[in-house]
Amino acid sequence: MTKAELIDAVADAAGVSKADAERTIGAFFDTVVAKTKKGDKVAWPGFGSFSTTKRPARTGRNPQTGAPVKIAASTAMKFTASSTLKSTLNGKK
Repeated sequence: MTKAELIDAVADAAGVSKADAERTIGAFFDTVVAKTKKGDKVAWPGFGSFSTTKRPARTGRNPQTGAPVKIAASTAMKFTASSTLKSTLNGKK
C-alpha cells in the first residue's frame, strides 16, 4: 500500500477529506518520531508499541573484498505488535 492509497483508505473509513486524513496521519508519525527520539515508548493498546533501540558500533565486512569495515553505532525504530494484533493476524480469537 502506498502513501496515497493509505490516505485514500483512511479518508474513506473516517468520512473526512483526503487533506484532513493526510494531516492527521502526518501528525501521528511526527509525534511518534518526536517521542521515541526522546527515549519514550509510544503504545496503542490492541495494536502495538513504537520504541527505539541502540545498535552498538561493530566491525562488518565488505562483501566484494572481504575487507573489514567499521559500522558506527546507531539508533533504530522498533515496532512490537500487541498480542491482540498477533491473534487477529493469525486467525485466533
